[in-house]
Parts: sequence; C-alpha cells; structure tokens
Amino acid sequence: MRSHLQCRSRTLTVVRQAYRFALDPNNRQRGRLASHAGGARYAYNLGLQWLRTSLHDNRNGTDAPLPGAFEMHRRWNGWKKDPANGVTWWSDNSKCVYQEAFIDLERAAKIFFASRSGRRRGPAVGFPRFKRKGRSRDHFRLTGLIRVGPNWVQLPKLGKLRLSESPTKLIRRIDDGSARITSVSVSREAQRWFVSFRVECKRLVAASRTSDVVGLDVGISALVTLSNGLVFAPPAALRPTLARLRRLSKAHSRKKKQSRNRRRSAQKLARCHARIAHLRRDYLHKLSTCLAKSHGQIVIEDLNVRAMLRNHRLARSIADASWGELASMLEYKCRWYGATLTRANQFFASSKTCSTCGYRKEVLALAERTFSCKKCGTVLDRDLNAAINLAHWPEVAGSASETKNACREYVRPGRRQAGLDEAGTEQPISASGSEPTARSGGLQRRSE
Repeated sequence: MRSHLQCRSRTLTVVRQAYRFALDPNNRQRGRLASHAGGARYAYNLGLQWLRTSLHDNRNGTDAPLPGAFEMHRRWNGWKKDPANGVTWWSDNSKCVYQEAFIDLERAAKIFFASRSGRRRGPAVGFPRFKRKGRSRDHFRLTGLIRVGPNWVQLPKLGKLRLSESPTKLIRRIDDGSARITSVSVSREAQRWFVSFRVECKRLVAASRTSDVVGLDVGISALVTLSNGLVFAPPAALRPTLARLRRLSKAHSRKKKQSRNRRRSAQKLARCHARIAHLRRDYLHKLSTCLAKSHGQIVIEDLNVRAMLRNHRLARSIADASWGELASMLEYKCRWYGATLTRANQFFASSKTCSTCGYRKEVLALAERTFSCKKCGTVLDRDLNAAINLAHWPEVAGSASETKNACREYVRPGRRQAGLDEAGTEQPISASGSEPTARSGGLQRRSE
C-alpha cells in the first residue's frame, strides 16, 4: 500500500514498517507467552491435517474445495468446544493466535501451489510441514487493541509486558498521527522474547541530495567496495566467535540426550548463534543506511547467491557476508531516502572487463586479486575494477522499460524483492554517527 502526496520538492509516502523491541517478562508472563506460541503451533498443525485430508479425498475422486483460512477458523470454532478433542485450554490464549495461524498456513499453501505450477519465481518450495515443539520457531501474531508506553506494551489477553528498550520514537509517531499499529508479532530467540510492531507510517521522502552514480561490488575479504575507492570491511560477527561456537557445539554433542545438562548447553549454543546474527544484522543496517543516504544512485550486481553457496570452500564465508540481506535492505532504504537502486545483470562480466578500455578477459581465476589489462596496461584491484564497471552499467543498459517498476524507480527485478513491511530498524534522516567507517584500500591504478 503506497499513496503519494506532493509537498514542494518532497513526497509524503505511506509505507508498512516494523519496529522491533526486546521484552523483559517475568516467569509467569514467560509461561503465558509460551502458551500462546504453543496454541499457534497447535492450530497450524490442525489446519494442516485438515488440508492434507482434503487433498487425499480429492485424489480419491472427491472434487471438494480445499479449506482456506476462513473455513479452518469456522471448523475450529466447533472443534474447540468438543470436550472429546481435549482442547479445553483454548480460552487461555487470545483468539487472534488461532486466526493468524490459519492465515499463515493458507499463505504457505498458496506459495507451494504457485511454485509447483511455475507462477512463482525462484527455487521450488515444498509442501507445508507439521511444526514440532523445540524444533520450530516459537512465534505468534496478535491484532486488536495494542497500547505502547514509555517502557511497556499492552497486548490482548497478555496484559502489560515490560520492554528492555524505550520505544520513544514509536510513541512520538503514534501521538502525532504519523504512525498506526496494525498488528504485533511476538517471537522467541535463544530464550529471549521479542515484540515486532507492524506499523503504517507516513514518511516524508525527499529528493536525493546527491546525483552521483556509484558501483557497489560485494566480496568476502572486503564486504563492500565502492567505485570511488572506499572499502568496507565485513562485520566482526562469525569469525571472532567461531572458536567459541565450535567449543559449545562440541560440548553440546557430548551431553546425554534428554538430560538437563543437554538443555542447558543447548541454551548456551542458541545464545551464541543469536549474538552472531544480531551483530551481523546491526552492521548491515548501519552500512545500508549510510550508503542510501550518501549516494544518489547505487548499482549492485544481481548475484545468484544460492548457486554460489554450492562451493563448499566458500559457502560459510558467503553465508556470513549476507549479500542478499544487504541488497534487500538497500532496496527499501533507497526508497526511504530518495536514492535509486539499479541491479546489473548477473551475467554482466564486471570482474573480467577492463574499466578503462573495455577489454574483456576470457578467464579470470578467483585467486587473482589484481586485474591486469593486456591491452592498455591498467593494473588495479579486482574488486575496484568490478565496482567501476558496475558504475558504468546505467550507460550500458540505458533506460530500458524493463528496469522500471510500478513505483517509478529504476530497480531491476531480482530473486528477492524487499517488501514494504521489511523495514527492520529505522534510522533517522540525519546521520546518526554510528555508520561503519570506510577505509581507502591503497588501491593503485597504473597505465603503461
């Protein structure tokens, strides 16, 4: 949902955005949160059982429509009141938990059928599977009356829960009428509970303050190399913690199954994984915000990351770099700050082509980190050469109609499109001072 209202040189845009905070519940509230997550898991599995039964009946000759979210919820209203089914606990949780679980199941089934029929791009998606306690992610969604205070949030059926962080910015936007909460998602990560507000926000998007075009080449040793020579190092997330992660994994594998010590070691291992993910996500948010604010047009490469992960020697480093997540963040943040994001074709030989004369090499080994042109004698860093070629991509591709999307932005369609509600952590329009610092990589360019 997007609406536009011209205001001088700026545009007032309504987008769906997420605000995520950590909860600080007591022991009784932790039990209530776990009960809601279990109720959502039970409803999802029950609806999946009904769906599988309908598919089995259709294969046997019964041409009956498959139950959707509305039909599942209607069946649930009769199912829960039958004492023989043993769900007398259903009233302990909010009714929204079961409704949203059926909606999630319907969405998963539609994605599967669209992937099977070829209407959905990307790799094949499997049929929905049953969720198991301890294996699936504890998560539920709520709608209805939701209130936010200086250090608390009030949710339906759960009451007031303390927050570990102050939602000052969200409260200020709600008070001035520029934001409206539509739903709330509660999830658990490594024994910590988080609440995510889905909000409809009015954002005043100004035109980009700069009109420069910068190419962005991603890598492993250097996460981002810009065509202007700036280099951003990868986040210090997995590599510094890898020794501790291996030690905890080895200790967990040696614990007796179903024992208390194994549960404790599993919690330690989960906290270690969560810390790595949080550090990586925080760095990517700061980096993408810095790039979207500083440049008018950013050109990135449309990489097939899934295929690149098949290289068992580089799979861990590629996954740790999270190139796809960075591109997704850049996509919606460029819309926020008035910049333009362009995706170059994945078959564009940015690394093999000389950025000075256009000579293209037939073979360029991955171990060759310096590009040497046999035609003009240019010698410069491999990543910098690729970034400069990407900066020239708009001139090569032109302004073809296929690079324009419905939002009138020059964003080339890729495998993973960031939705309007995939916002993550919002950054103010002015620089926060916490953006990653770039270094000049001592890149040389010589011509003979």
